[in-house]
Amino acid sequence: MRAAALAILLLAAAPVAQAQPAATAEARRSELNRLLDALPAAPDDTAAAALEARIRGLWAQGASPAVMLLLRRGARNMESEAPADAVEDFDAALILQPDHAESWLLRAQAQAATGDMQAALRDLRQVLVLEPRHFGALAVLSAFQEQLGDNEAALRSMQEAVTLHPRLPGAAERLKRLHAKVHGEDA
Repeated sequence: MRAAALAILLLAAAPVAQAQPAATAEARRSELNRLLDALPAAPDDTAAAALEARIRGLWAQGASPAVMLLLRRGARNMESEAPADAVEDFDAALILQPDHAESWLLRAQAQAATGDMQAALRDLRQVLVLEPRHFGALAVLSAFQEQLGDNEAALRSMQEAVTLHPRLPGAAERLKRLHAKVHGEDA
């Protein structure tokens, strides 16, 4: 039943899932690059939070309306503790728009919630192929690597995230804890 409903939704959404006009996508990418360049120099937490919010908004804007619908439904499934259903929703979003990094990130988190860490790591790698400066994906990657016991990789990923976003909330404490794990020091 769910598969049939998903197929109907995909067929109905197909005309909507067209790519953004080149000028709009180009302007969005230009603003995104400008904001990502400015983020490391943010003078305080308030300015960094404002830049981060705008960056995340631009990443979300890259989705078509049909993809946004599927992402919202997937998020509801995650909140309802139905990660397998969320994976299906994110799969459908990626069929419609495989170049949308946020869809890959959300599916990675859903994959991890189902226990499929290898699929989650593959999806995170795809996020970073599409958006190499995705500090959120790097922070999630770090958490997954730590969960898998690879503390050195977790530390490197978190350091990279902090290079991109030095005021990333919770990052300083996380770096301190990972550094202690890797170098055998008390946190």
